[in-house]
Amino acid sequence: MDAPIQLLENTDPATKQMLENLRKRKEKFDIAEKRHFFAIYGTLGMAFLFFCYFYFNIAQHYSYSFFAMFSASLNNTVNMFLLAMTLISYGTMNVLRQQKDKKEKEYQELRCEIVDRSKDLWKREEEWKNRHLIFEVMKKHYDINLYHEKK
Repeated sequence: MDAPIQLLENTDPATKQMLENLRKRKEKFDIAEKRHFFAIYGTLGMAFLFFCYFYFNIAQHYSYSFFAMFSASLNNTVNMFLLAMTLISYGTMNVLRQQKDKKEKEYQELRCEIVDRSKDLWKREEEWKNRHLIFEVMKKHYDINLYHEKK
């Protein structure tokens, strides 16, 4: 269990465990979001390289005929390699987007569950009055908003 969560007062061990699970899901979501971000820019970079190579090495020389351009592009191994890498990076980007969306959904569901069940998690009067301190710790250390269900 992470130190700030372990040091929380006015919370029982089950609530601390729920907060720890929320922290872990947020961490997994952040990692997936970064991977997707890098995949987007990797795909854009590969597409830029492909189109530049295609334009300067094929389109300029064979612009008189579509069939000649098509034939030259299929016969050029570097062009086919760049095309394949662009398509692979596009597919990777889509897979990483799906993973990111899945992890975001899991994170948001658990976060909303904690917000919904806050009256059950902090039952006693002093716990209910001091729950804002726990919410502030989660917001400050982990950027997790437990004040509202909306993002």
